[in-house]
Amino acid sequence: MKIYNSATRQKEDFRPIEEGKVRMYVCGPTVYDNIHIGNARTFISFDVIRRWLIASGYEVTFAQNLTDVDDKIINRANEQGRTAEEVATEFSDKFIGVMRAANVLDPDVRPRATKEIGAMIGMIKTLIEGGHAYAADNGDVYFSVRSDSTYGEVSGRNIDDLMVGARIEENEDKRDPLDFALWKAAKPGEPSWKSPWGEGRPGWHTECAAMVHRYLGTPIDIHGGGSDLAFPHHENECAQATCAWHEGFANTWMHTGMLLVDGEKMSKSLGNFFTLAEVLEKHSAAALRLLMLQTHYRSPLDFSWERLEGAENSLARIAGTCRNLKWAADHAEGEPNAELAHALTAAMGRAASDYTACMDDDFNTAGAVAAYFQLVTEANKYLEQAAGAVDGDAARTCGAVIAGALAQLGVQLPVIEEPLPAELASLAAELVDFGGDDVDAAAEAILAARAQARAAKDWAAADAIRDRLKDLGLTIEDTSAGSRIKRA
Repeated sequence: MKIYNSATRQKEDFRPIEEGKVRMYVCGPTVYDNIHIGNARTFISFDVIRRWLIASGYEVTFAQNLTDVDDKIINRANEQGRTAEEVATEFSDKFIGVMRAANVLDPDVRPRATKEIGAMIGMIKTLIEGGHAYAADNGDVYFSVRSDSTYGEVSGRNIDDLMVGARIEENEDKRDPLDFALWKAAKPGEPSWKSPWGEGRPGWHTECAAMVHRYLGTPIDIHGGGSDLAFPHHENECAQATCAWHEGFANTWMHTGMLLVDGEKMSKSLGNFFTLAEVLEKHSAAALRLLMLQTHYRSPLDFSWERLEGAENSLARIAGTCRNLKWAADHAEGEPNAELAHALTAAMGRAASDYTACMDDDFNTAGAVAAYFQLVTEANKYLEQAAGAVDGDAARTCGAVIAGALAQLGVQLPVIEEPLPAELASLAAELVDFGGDDVDAAAEAILAARAQARAAKDWAAADAIRDRLKDLGLTIEDTSAGSRIKRA
């Protein structure tokens, strides 16, 4: 497996620090508003990366923070006449809910800045003792950028160039214009905590370094976020961690590309600004994921409603193919067609090989999606040849195997699996209505899809299957002997 390392600007063979295990951190949102689809692009991309690492056999520990104290939160609270805590709680809950709606797995660890103040104060103390930070007379504490000889390596910046080209706020309390705040002295009406330097709150760049060290240890295998975080946020994180604990911070840095809307930068002033929640009100999460994964995570992504509608149509095509494959497998008669069976087996092998090669090449989801659709094309060729029920056992075998391969690859990618439970539920409804003999087979397929979702900790998909069954007047009963579907 090769991963592009933003810090070295090249693809590198991925070798985890501990064999078979991956420790991974992705910066979460500042919770003062609903996240937009540009934010979602980053979180969906890293969800897929995480899932592929798991599918590849790694034990992944994934952490993502919530920044619940920040200038933006305080300003929003003042605008609305609320407390910063109320604003942060509202949008933290909304973020978690919309991520689940987008089929993004919950992190293993989700620390919140306001609950990690002690860890941050401890790190700041260490930096001051090591000569890498200093307390100003006004109660602020600043990191001394020039004390870190490696500063600039994450983003590829040069300190001298920064001094020439950067617009740096004048601040007489700083020893150097490049220094940044680790701790901010309290202001009237703002949330604050006690510290050795007086009442105050942490700077934005402080929290992630402290959280990574506490929950994952340093160095970690992968640190990720949007490309806009590479500088100064990730650069500043790395400087603090490197100087505090004298270790590397992250072996691999990963950054997602910008999201454009119809070729333009997303902006409220242009009227092309969309939140994730409003997009999911109009289209399925699976379609949005498919649209996003058709572009490599490092490349700019052009979003449009037309492209999203095209993704919906593609998913409908896949669902129809799977439904037709199952029908052909269940109803074929006649003599086996060994030549067709051999050709289809080869097609599945090529698709799986191409799919894996693409994902192992810096998580090239665009190539993986293409391999998946090639298998759909091969499946439709099979269906054309199976028309008239002339393929016998080959049809029965190949139909089931191809449908399984489509489902397996879709789960690994994870975008295609979402429509399948709904299709299975619809089939179950038809079979129950007709009272046919295939009800048991449909029930087994539904229970298998639910078990697969639960094994992947994809609670949203598992709940969707349960809810769809409820709509049909059915319920799932879990017993010591296994699960079964019965009438509610």
